[in-house]
Amino acid sequence: MPEHASWAVRLGGDDFLAQVLHRSYALFPAQGSTPGTLLSWDDLNAVLATYRLEPPRLRLSQNGESIPAGRYTVPAANRRGVHWSRLQPALLHALLAEGASLVLDAIDEIHPPVRAAAAELERFFRTPVQTNVYASWTEQEGFGRHWDDHDVVVVQQYGAKRWRLWPPTRPVPAFRDVEFPPEPEGEPVADIVLRPGDVLYLPRGWWHSVTADQGVESLHLTFGLVAQTGASLLGWVTDELHCEEAIRADVPVHATATEQADYLERLRKSVLAVLSDPDLIDRWTRSTAATHPGRPMPSLPHVTALPQDREITVRLTAPRAELTADPDGTTLTLAAASTECDVAAGAEPVLQALLTGRSTTLGELADTTGLHLKDLAELLTVLIRSQMLAVVGTGQ
Repeated sequence: MPEHASWAVRLGGDDFLAQVLHRSYALFPAQGSTPGTLLSWDDLNAVLATYRLEPPRLRLSQNGESIPAGRYTVPAANRRGVHWSRLQPALLHALLAEGASLVLDAIDEIHPPVRAAAAELERFFRTPVQTNVYASWTEQEGFGRHWDDHDVVVVQQYGAKRWRLWPPTRPVPAFRDVEFPPEPEGEPVADIVLRPGDVLYLPRGWWHSVTADQGVESLHLTFGLVAQTGASLLGWVTDELHCEEAIRADVPVHATATEQADYLERLRKSVLAVLSDPDLIDRWTRSTAATHPGRPMPSLPHVTALPQDREITVRLTAPRAELTADPDGTTLTLAAASTECDVAAGAEPVLQALLTGRSTTLGELADTTGLHLKDLAELLTVLIRSQMLAVVGTGQ
């Protein structure tokens, strides 16, 4: 899977963001004769055997219906009374051979290559990303024709999957909506077969019917982009407006009509004042990016401070971290994971290198920025304590 720059190139960069995003589907055929994979069958087998993946995170679906977990798991417990559902491979195999599809949610949380790709997409799209795995063996549909309430980027890993697409029947349908989109009529506007390395972008609301009807098993990843709607913006605005007395005041339910009208006028003025700010969307974007927890991870064994070891590898864990400079240019503020770190302006080369999202060693950072290893280790220790940074390679 390409890193951030390659994602931008693969999807069309700024042209994609300006002309395709949220507007229409787009197909990006595999590039090269041996497309890279993020998740192999061996990887999936290891994940299923290693982790206790309770339904509905791990589930089977067939013809639009979920298959009861008891048909492919058995109850298990240890001597401390901890209970879980233990996967039964033979039962799983039989159901999959009969037409069930396997789904595993949030694979990006437990498989590093997928986590890295999701973080790069999050940096490109500027919104949180969750990645699910879908595996199918027959032409039976796992979910029936349906639509999603978020945009997706589909990456075919193995085999082939047929996607039939219909345009939305309700503009930008939402998770919490006042009505359900009607079923589409007529033939699909696109009939696509994805093969290894192919990428499909699909905006929310687009109906799709998906089958593994090409005579081979199929394994694909779906990167779901969390929708950032007007409701999301207004929710943030409401929190921001708590500095206004009119917003904090009790609604005058028992007041006279005149008093209620006066209250609504004060409320209207407060809201309109914020919505009139031309920088509102930019402020909201920066605020939500800086307060999102990102993808935190421990940095063991370094629980007190990062040693001065050139071989240690680190990576920023907040894909949408925000870096700003104070007016006089002497101090920089890195905001991420609901924390702000103020550092001297001389640290900017280090922070800019980290903001790319790529993993890098302390030695590489020291060589490219000119900072002494001692000063660099102290700076990175501060970022680790703020949960913005993690050690991803100990050099041991």
